Amino acid sequence: MMQNSQATWNRGDLVAFVADYDDSPETTFVGKDVTHGCTAAVLARYRAHYPSREAMGTLTYSELEVRVLAPDLVLANGKWELKRTAGGGGDASGRFTLVIRKTSKGWKIIHDHSS
Repeated sequence: MMQNSQATWNRGDLVAFVADYDDSPETTFVGKDVTHGCTAAVLARYRAHYPSREAMGTLTYSELEVRVLAPDLVLANGKWELKRTAGGGGDASGRFTLVIRKTSKGWKIIHDHSS
């Protein structure tokens, strides 16, 4: 899932990128602000913060750790890095924690805290 996430971001495909989130009003994204809602809300948040391919840059995940909480629930954390041009906002990096649940549609993010 994380490899697919990185690949879809690096293709500039935000629609495919947010498909990893559970399409539920209970899904939450915590960054500088909190977004609640289905994938459309998460997509709108990403489009507002990354309005162009240049602003998206190239994403790399590292230091990924996954802990099984239950057979259908995991906690994942790691580091994200964006390589971007100065015009795209310059390089950026931070940490993330994801709560991921196995659903009938596969593993889906139900909570994302990224900083």
